[in-house]
Amino acid sequence: MMHLADGGGRITGTKDENDDPIWFAEQCPSNALRLETYRTDAEEAGDTERADLFGRAQSDSTKGAELAEGLLARRLGAR
Repeated sequence: MMHLADGGGRITGTKDENDDPIWFAEQCPSNALRLETYRTDAEEAGDTERADLFGRAQSDSTKGAELAEGLLARRLGAR
């Protein structure tokens, strides 16, 4: 198990323990916007099953951003 003190990074090469959550917090909203486009395309095509899939995935991406932002706020606020 990696500890905060060592910064981790054995897999990603990231030495700062906040770099991966920062990247994640940045990418989730971008992904949510892309999924909105896919959902709209599916709705316009009348494919409710595909639209539902992309809508749920969009919600998950938004939630991921919120979770990452909360983690970063706790960690960076504690410094």
